[in-house]
Amino acid sequence: MRIEVRPVSYAAVEDLRDLYRGGLPCQIRYDSMLRRGLADPYLISADGRVAGYGGVLNRYDPGRLCEFYVVPHHRGHALPMFRALLAGSRATEIAAQTNDPLMLLMLYDCGRDIRTESILFEDALPSALPCPGGRFRRGEPGERGPGAEDEDPRWVIEAGGAVVATGGFLTHYNPPYADIYMTVGEAERRRGFGSYLVQELKRVCYEAGRRPAARCNPANIGSRRTLEKAGLLPCARVLVGAVDPDAAAGA
Repeated sequence: MRIEVRPVSYAAVEDLRDLYRGGLPCQIRYDSMLRRGLADPYLISADGRVAGYGGVLNRYDPGRLCEFYVVPHHRGHALPMFRALLAGSRATEIAAQTNDPLMLLMLYDCGRDIRTESILFEDALPSALPCPGGRFRRGEPGERGPGAEDEDPRWVIEAGGAVVATGGFLTHYNPPYADIYMTVGEAERRRGFGSYLVQELKRVCYEAGRRPAARCNPANIGSRRTLEKAGLLPCARVLVGAVDPDAAAGA
């Protein structure tokens, strides 16, 4: 089999991406990167016929291979195609979600020094948490949250006449998933504001026709507990490893 890998435009892999996304019933961490031009697309062919594609980050974590798909009738040749993609793209890292079986297998076959970069969460349980002396409402233009980056927050918790927590959800992931984020003022932490905020963000997420999800750094125990208290439970991890030159070459 003659395997070829070449850089292409996003339009050349867009339909293949629909197949890739449709085969993964979960939030895809790097879903928007190719579409937004933050990753370079590569088309994989076998004996002159389209066989799959890959995506390599070019701005954030450049050189990280973040997406890989092989059409079903070529799946038995996934490993040599992945090795050809590594060589053709000159990728230096591989990222895989543990709930993406093909990419995870490629990471273990061709990577080394594998580490957990983030934990992914899905909505698993309903919650009925009370608001501890505050109220949940939409943020107002020009309103400042507890973090410097929270100007014009989408949603806030107000308590004692002040904004004590802010949050929202990002919708540039694969539909129907949205990624919940939140910030609680340092002086207001461990009072239940964060979990209540996540609970309410889940609600407005569903009302907007989106399925709530979230992620956090594995070392951030506080954020993990906050998400879990509101019913978002771990469903996968994003693993990252360096490309192993010997394994990638099939040695």
